[in-house]
Amino acid sequence: MPQIILEHISKRFDKFVAVQDLNLVIEDRGFVTLLGPSGCGKTTTLRMIAGLETPTSGRILIDGAPVYDSEKGINLPPNKRDIGFLFQNYALWPHMTVYQNIAFGLEMLKWDKKRIGERVDEMLKLLKIEPFVKRYPAELSGGQQQRVAIARTLAPSPRVLFMDEPLSNLDAKLRGEMRTELKRLHSDTNSTFVYVTHDQLEAMTLSTQVCLMDAGVLQQYAPPLEIYNRPQNTFVASFVGNPTMNFVPALVKGEREGKIALELLGKTAVFTPDDAVRGLGKEAILGVRPEFLPIREDGALEASIYSTLPAGMETTVKAVCADTMLTSVVFGSVDYPVDAKVRMSITGGSIALFDKDSKIRVGAGRLEFV
Repeated sequence: MPQIILEHISKRFDKFVAVQDLNLVIEDRGFVTLLGPSGCGKTTTLRMIAGLETPTSGRILIDGAPVYDSEKGINLPPNKRDIGFLFQNYALWPHMTVYQNIAFGLEMLKWDKKRIGERVDEMLKLLKIEPFVKRYPAELSGGQQQRVAIARTLAPSPRVLFMDEPLSNLDAKLRGEMRTELKRLHSDTNSTFVYVTHDQLEAMTLSTQVCLMDAGVLQQYAPPLEIYNRPQNTFVASFVGNPTMNFVPALVKGEREGKIALELLGKTAVFTPDDAVRGLGKEAILGVRPEFLPIREDGALEASIYSTLPAGMETTVKAVCADTMLTSVVFGSVDYPVDAKVRMSITGGSIALFDKDSKIRVGAGRLEFV
């Protein structure tokens, strides 16, 4: 299976820069998600790797061989790149049965009938769609259509499977089920998956690596939990995680023996970083995930309840502390009256410290109020 390398890839549409100087390595058998808001360049990136879009400059290698090189004039067409592409609308032939849809690509590759039959049977079993073999797409549910589309894409044994928001047309319950199926499919096929989505939950649950983009620029490329716990900047921190991270303004009062004195929420605190902090100015932003902001009687912060949103397993609590809106996630179904006084605390060792001007994370560690 191949490794995919993007070197200084850029794509411009007249004066609009869709992707800017992107460098990326997609490892063999990885499940890489291209994540970001609408218009960030993720679909353009996917289409450039697949050969459906031509980069303005840069170099793309698949399995060590260049498939695009702007300097050498190399630009292999999609059918020469040995990839499978699963589109958002599935693109099934409405006049063909499930069997015929899966077999169609193999017939175009001039496979013999016996080999086609064996491969189609294999795909039907893998995707658990054997009962629907004689049905037409209009007779299938959204999830069943998606399984057929995946089977058709996998049938020729492509080296890489590209997927462009394949779950966006499904309802919430079916999306959850198909996430499970896709993760299992990735394990069963030992293929390299490259997946486009704007849904950070999909990226977190499916990926081995997440490529988070904004305005055509790579913001962070790392495993999902690293992006969640060690965001590179405030954009990454705000985009990944639901509810989003709390951003608390802080004044830097000094540093001694590697510890940083801060003033925030009307109190003085000491931040103890895991590693040496570099690039911190006079003002900072403290990043606190909602689960690290518990409501408890011995909390150092006094806050006023703004609203509570019980969701069964957990409750999202909005509270105001020193004119700053804070979000806490409390386990279980709890409720608080509006304007009720509560005490909160900042706990855990994954508190992020950002420089206010650059918005870049300069450290991560623990916070203690004094």
